[in-house]
Amino acid sequence: MENPPLASLSLTHVHYNPADRISYLCAWLALVPQGLCVIYATLIWSNREIEIMLMFAGQMACEAFNWILKRLIKEERPREMHGKGYGMPSSHAQFVVFFSVTLTLFLLFRHVPHPTETHTPFSFFQRFILSVLALISAAAVAVSRIYLNYHTPKQVLVGCLAGAVCAVVWFGITTYLRKSGWVEWILETELARLFRVRDLVIQEDLVDSGWARWVERRRKRQPTLQVQAKKTR
Repeated sequence: MENPPLASLSLTHVHYNPADRISYLCAWLALVPQGLCVIYATLIWSNREIEIMLMFAGQMACEAFNWILKRLIKEERPREMHGKGYGMPSSHAQFVVFFSVTLTLFLLFRHVPHPTETHTPFSFFQRFILSVLALISAAAVAVSRIYLNYHTPKQVLVGCLAGAVCAVVWFGITTYLRKSGWVEWILETELARLFRVRDLVIQEDLVDSGWARWVERRRKRQPTLQVQAKKTR
């Protein structure tokens, strides 16, 4: 065909009212799940932390659960909306609530960072504030789906509930995997060793990862750098 019909890749296609600034903001909030997937992929590739891999696995399981729920309930979206497919429960709401609740549970109950010579980790209160901000951000994304008429309030509430339940259940599963030694067993496999999978984020902040080693290396190089500086004068 010389002029075949074109299709739209609607992965990030969001309708909003250009005359409404709040609607414009909500359109950007609709891209948060895609942004979180990019963050997941970046952290997994760069840090190889098994905790992040487990969190992403739970996130994908939560998405699969949403897919099943939509096809079981088969509730349509609001009449005035522009989206396609079933609306119950909201996948956006379920996605961001799973992420924020899982992050909250990790920060408050599993993450126990140890201070180093070069870094003082966040206190429990600071981690609590981060958790609250994550939950508020999730709420903003959920409300945006109602504002843009992609979902009814009930569909968003059910999505939030499903995401929270999935997060709590998955946190319990990963806690069992840790206590029963399954995580340690995975880390000892040849595949985990091949891809340099590690488990440091429980006791070490991501921002401090490798920083202490870098400071120590710079400290050892300091005399050599001073000698080189004197020679160039």
